[in-house]
Amino acid sequence: MKNIEIVGYGMAKAGKVVTNDDLAKIVDTSHEWISTRTGIVERRFCDENESANTLAVKAASEALKSSGIAADQIAVCICATVSSEYVTPSMACVVQRNLGLREDIPVLDVNAACSGFIYGLEVARGLLNGNGGEYGLVVGCEQLSRLLDMTDRSTCVLFGDGAGAVIVRLSEDAPYEKVLGARGGYEITVEGAGPVVSHVHMEGQEVFKFATATIPKCIEELQGKSGVSLDDVDQIICHQANARIIDHCIRKMKADSSKFYKNMDKYGNTSAASIPMALCEMVSEGKVIPGNKLILVGFGGGLTWAGVLIRFGGTK
Repeated sequence: MKNIEIVGYGMAKAGKVVTNDDLAKIVDTSHEWISTRTGIVERRFCDENESANTLAVKAASEALKSSGIAADQIAVCICATVSSEYVTPSMACVVQRNLGLREDIPVLDVNAACSGFIYGLEVARGLLNGNGGEYGLVVGCEQLSRLLDMTDRSTCVLFGDGAGAVIVRLSEDAPYEKVLGARGGYEITVEGAGPVVSHVHMEGQEVFKFATATIPKCIEELQGKSGVSLDDVDQIICHQANARIIDHCIRKMKADSSKFYKNMDKYGNTSAASIPMALCEMVSEGKVIPGNKLILVGFGGGLTWAGVLIRFGGTK
């Protein structure tokens, strides 16, 4: 199989900024309690004119524009999400229609929670190798504000809405390696479709233990499988769930903290959207440039985990 590299990027920020002080007015919490435990200062919720689908379409459109390729060159469309507006049609089908993508391509959603974007990259790579296409679109998008129980103060303060997207291209020489797995855990849950309103539930301490063990394991496995050391990696982008998780892993690995980006202070935990949103900000800020080798690491619901070594090939 050929590998993939990233050649386009885009993101969509939800319109309503919600600060910790805003939440303190409706639930028993405080700015200090949230920020010291998570690093989160504010997050964004969709306004009355936005939804998961509109965010996904906007991010995907920006990624397509930055790549410089035409919509009819996209040969696979994958959306990673746990909060799509509909069970069907999929978010990916909505993106396909709004961007005018071809009808003769695979279009589907992937649900691996906060690991979903990386799962989506590997699904896109497999499908591109199978159908002879060159370019794929992978979106991570969430409207988690729809799923929050505002009486659960330990969980409702953590999450936000947003979307990030990339265009990937098959490449003969791009460095690429992946690690995927799951434990089948119930520490993070969202009820399925039915008469009961769906909410996010999370056992925070268990998730912290899982995450701080899983991130170093993923990175070590990627180094072993690829033969690429951390010294040769330009940036490491972890799922943006909690600053304390990332800081703990940096200390555990004795790693260079300057290679670990954090932006959960502005967006909270956006699940499948967090890694591509962070990537987009890093490119815009000049922290990721063409030719950079990146490690992306996700962990989340179902106790899934995923890591990938991938190159940012730049845009036209």
